[in-house]
Amino acid sequence: MADLSASPVIWISLLCAVISCLMSFIVLRRLSFMGTGQDADQLGRLCVMMERETAARMAENEAQRARMAEIERALTNRLDQRHQELTETFNRIARMMGRDLSEMRVTQSESLREMAEEGRRNSDALRAAVNERLHEAVEKQMQTSFQRVLEQIGAMQKAMGEVSAMTAQVGDLKRLFSNVKTRGGWGEAQLRTILDDVLPAGSYDTNRRLRDDSREVVEFAVRMPVRATVPPVLAIDSKFPTEAYERLLQAVEDCNPDAERAARRALETTLRIEARKIATKYIVPPVTVEFAVLYLPTDGLYAEVARIPGLLDEIGRTYRVIVMGPGLMPAMLRTIHLGYVTLALERRTDDIARLLGATRQEMLRMDGVLEKLARNASAMSSSIDEARRRTGLVSRRLRELDVDTQDAATPDSSATPPGPDAPDPDAQGDMTAQWGYEGVPPR
Repeated sequence: MADLSASPVIWISLLCAVISCLMSFIVLRRLSFMGTGQDADQLGRLCVMMERETAARMAENEAQRARMAEIERALTNRLDQRHQELTETFNRIARMMGRDLSEMRVTQSESLREMAEEGRRNSDALRAAVNERLHEAVEKQMQTSFQRVLEQIGAMQKAMGEVSAMTAQVGDLKRLFSNVKTRGGWGEAQLRTILDDVLPAGSYDTNRRLRDDSREVVEFAVRMPVRATVPPVLAIDSKFPTEAYERLLQAVEDCNPDAERAARRALETTLRIEARKIATKYIVPPVTVEFAVLYLPTDGLYAEVARIPGLLDEIGRTYRVIVMGPGLMPAMLRTIHLGYVTLALERRTDDIARLLGATRQEMLRMDGVLEKLARNASAMSSSIDEARRRTGLVSRRLRELDVDTQDAATPDSSATPPGPDAPDPDAQGDMTAQWGYEGVPPR
């Protein structure tokens, strides 16, 4: 670069010398044609002087060219030395940045791994706690339910074992229930006892009116375990047709088949009439469910009704009325009670679902933390790009250094040019100032 900037000066001086020689030659030629012999001698001397001056100038130009070549070599060596030092500095900085970046990556990877493991442990602990609580609740409810079912089955078996004894006491029952009102009160009290024993408190109403345009009331209305603002009810009405039942028992005792058939037909007719009344009065969807229950207070009466072929099926199919006795009524009520237990478990499941929803929110917050870590990694990459930009800026400063050396290429003629290996304090100070200006600490 210094050779290219100094060569035009040398060539211009040489061109001026050549032009002056040509001009002198032309002037001498004209004077030689116009002058005398003495003038010719003077012109000859003048030509000799000009030739000497031209030779001196050419020698001076050669010496100046040699000095410029030495200056060029010195500057070239100095630039090579500075370039080597800068290259070593940049390599050292790159190695340090690479080492720091590797350490930061390792630290970040370890932090992310620890956070993932901690989140996994928290999730496993939460899942185990939820499963344990759910298992304990279900097991407790099932044990309680099965225990009560077994108790009811034992009670039913005991009651069936006492049927014979109850049959022997029909005479006493006949005297006791000779009054219709007394019979109805006894059946209602027995049914209330069964409802209180099986169903939870507040799950049924007594003497409830089902229609707004009617004054008819049902003895018991059991609320069904469903998810609704106003759940439907199951109408249960107690009936005790003692006259037909007593005639049947008497015919069986007298071994009179005709009277027995007549008594069975009368009992069948009575049950059909009562079932029709229940269907007309107490089946009012959606206030009630699609069926009702006719309760018979004694197992003996229910057994005789069940012996009539197709009667129970026909009543259930035609009037949507289920006939039940004291032995089967607790089993049906136990099914309703299990429905309440299932509803409670569903509510508990909703609580668990809300708990899992809260867990999901916590996982989303953890995802936000991971996103912040990713943004920090992006900021680290931006810092690396900034360092590369500053390296390019230093390279541009080095290119500008070539322009600054043009002013230093014309030193004093009396000064001795520095050697190729001599240090340059001014250049070192300028380079240090440039490093400090660009924000890079000097080495």
